[in-house]
Amino acid sequence: MLVSAAEMLKKAKAGHYAVGQFNINNLEWTKAILQTAQELNSPVILGVSEGAGKYMGGYKTVVGMVNGMLEELGITVPVALHLDHGTYDHCYKCLAAGFSSIMFDGSHYPIEENVAKTTELVKAAHEKGVSIEAEVGAIGGEEDGVIGMGECADPEECKKIADLGVDFLAAGIGNIHGKYPANWKGLSFETLDAVQKRTGDMPLVLHGGTGIPADMIKKAISLGVAKINVNTECQLAFTAATRAYIEAGKDQQGKGYDPRKLLAPGFEAIKATVKEKMELFGSVGKA
Repeated sequence: MLVSAAEMLKKAKAGHYAVGQFNINNLEWTKAILQTAQELNSPVILGVSEGAGKYMGGYKTVVGMVNGMLEELGITVPVALHLDHGTYDHCYKCLAAGFSSIMFDGSHYPIEENVAKTTELVKAAHEKGVSIEAEVGAIGGEEDGVIGMGECADPEECKKIADLGVDFLAAGIGNIHGKYPANWKGLSFETLDAVQKRTGDMPLVLHGGTGIPADMIKKAISLGVAKINVNTECQLAFTAATRAYIEAGKDQQGKGYDPRKLLAPGFEAIKATVKEKMELFGSVGKA
């Protein structure tokens, strides 16, 4: 059964570890993440971007697939199904479809409009027992058409959004989606510390978890980060493993590839990536 992410993240912040959000794009990704979470006894958040939701046949299809796997695979660890970087309209679509958590990305709106829309969505989500994440300060890079310049959030604006009753908050601290460039200046821990001091017990979220050095990850967790998003690293691992299988020429004597065998190396690569991240985040055994 899907659960809200609120309780697992409160527990994570109090315990000084982070829960991983791993974005899903198909059945193999979903199964690999869920099985790894179960094997490691770790809570987990399945992230779904608007583009991935459309690709997989719509939000109701995604909910049906995930709920079916939870039952058929005997998954007992806490699992939240979360809309990643959701627009106002798609937040409502996911609430109707049965998601257990949503993110409203109002960071591109003027703060007054962000506050108004977030206030409305907090009420709608909590009426359904669904957790809600908000964002202040755009996350850099591009993910599924969502583009940000990597701005550092204003700590006072973070407090204003946190006070609306959101369950967790993504604050831009120089992090970006995708691979980090060689001239990346690193995370602004000064900003993160200031945000935590103004938002108190609010669990904080670090987007763009791919490529951030382990020491920075651990320092971010010590400063209140309780949820870390990973997507690009899984994409790279899946692609590399699939490409290697194809280059090895393992088709069926000229009949083509058995899709189950073709995708198996990528499946295992995602499991290995998720395991590595859960161990780094400290969520192993915390279910």
